[in-house]
Amino acid sequence: MRSRNLGAAGPAVSALGLGAMAMSGSYGPADRDESIATIHAALDAGIDLIDTGDFYGMGHNELLIRDALQAAGRDRVRLSVKFGALRGPDTVWGGIDNRPAAVRNFLGYTLTRLGTDHVDIYRPARLDPAVPIEETVGALSELVKAGFVRYIGLSEVDAETIRRAHAVHPIADLQVEYSLISREPENGVLATLRELGIGMTAYEVLSRGLLSGHWSAQHRWEAGDFRVNSPRFSAEHVAHNVSLAEALRPLAEARGATVAQLAIAWVLAQGADIVPLVGARTRTRLVEALGSLDLELGADDVAEIEGAVPVGAARGERYPATLRTSR
Repeated sequence: MRSRNLGAAGPAVSALGLGAMAMSGSYGPADRDESIATIHAALDAGIDLIDTGDFYGMGHNELLIRDALQAAGRDRVRLSVKFGALRGPDTVWGGIDNRPAAVRNFLGYTLTRLGTDHVDIYRPARLDPAVPIEETVGALSELVKAGFVRYIGLSEVDAETIRRAHAVHPIADLQVEYSLISREPENGVLATLRELGIGMTAYEVLSRGLLSGHWSAQHRWEAGDFRVNSPRFSAEHVAHNVSLAEALRPLAEARGATVAQLAIAWVLAQGADIVPLVGARTRTRLVEALGSLDLELGADDVAEIEGAVPVGAARGERYPATLRTSR
């Protein structure tokens, strides 16, 4: 497993990270034993970055990771945790709370659920419009000094917010959606990260399955699948969006790869400062994702891929309107 640095201020981590969200019901039911086996397989393959959020499954995801690491060993992994998203007992979203007191409170619960004395990278899940980013990062900086947090990250914020946060305390990385059909970070954010020496962890590199090569417009939804309300999976857009993966299939096959492997390799090829997070919840999907590391894409390869799926090719927003607004 090759490694990449999460910016000038961050740690060296595996070139691929494991995103654990799908193991806690976001895309329908997940098998607990298979989830734990997948975490173990990822560690055995050399993946040492696991990403979670305290609101994934209302704490279920952190407890699952704790149980997986009891046998595998906490010291084998860097834990990246998002906080701040509010949900009620009915799981309905209630906005964002990034007040300093809330930051300390969220972390206290996270450390208990994970069964650890520190989080490696801790980040607000979204910007809280009611709280200046300087106050949130200031609270995080105090937690770094106290030893409860090793590095500070951000998630889904703009270039100005990145600069303001970095001026308070060095930021290790920005977590942001980045894929062939979600290229918004190229509009100033990625350049800002590189100017400041901040890394990127890219999530949804397969666009919630649209670029996996395994999706069908006739897919039958499982209970609780987040995508049922996603604009890109709506009846008016899904057939077109699935066709984008099919445009990649001949390119993948010509390179002895799957569509998913080619899509992940494209993200890897965007720079050594970017670490893709693969959302595998089974060992089968994990093994497929790991195969992307064997694909070395040159400039001509990247140009051909982007010709097949150009900027702006997807139809529909990334999130439904209710999740694009904060409190």
